[in-house]
Amino acid sequence: MSDDHNDEGLRERITRSGEDAIGKLASELLDNPLVTGAIGRIFEAREKASQAQAVAFGALNLPSAADIERLTRRVRSVSQRLESIEDGVDRLDRRLGSMSSPATEDAVREAEAALEKRIGGLEEAIVGLTREIHALREALPDAPRPVPSSQERLQVEPSQPAAKPRRRKTSSA
Repeated sequence: MSDDHNDEGLRERITRSGEDAIGKLASELLDNPLVTGAIGRIFEAREKASQAQAVAFGALNLPSAADIERLTRRVRSVSQRLESIEDGVDRLDRRLGSMSSPATEDAVREAEAALEKRIGGLEEAIVGLTREIHALREALPDAPRPVPSSQERLQVEPSQPAAKPRRRKTSSA
């Protein structure tokens, strides 16, 4: 057991010393202006290559990775909207399904029949009132009597006044 314990302690010390050495190396590399300048130039070159690739893809009329990503996001958005519309249609379908039971259809037919009967009664009442109004109008003493169409006069709109004839000047000689 002591051998296992010594092996773990040795392993931990070696691991710690290795991590410390790697940390010091990384720190010294990042402090070195030559390395940081090289890393900066690498990132600039990567950016320029990316821009050149986008220009080349544009010239070839091919989508770039950014275009595809943007399109993917829009498709996801449309898909989510479509799913919400489908959910709404499903809810509406369930509501209409529950309303179209045979008992409900009979109630709807009865309501339609009652409504048609009521509308018919209103139409008859309107016709009767119209007859009474005409009868009252004719019974008035000074009610205008309709003129037969053969004796009707046409309405003429007044026209522009005719221009006065010009008088010629007569010279008094």
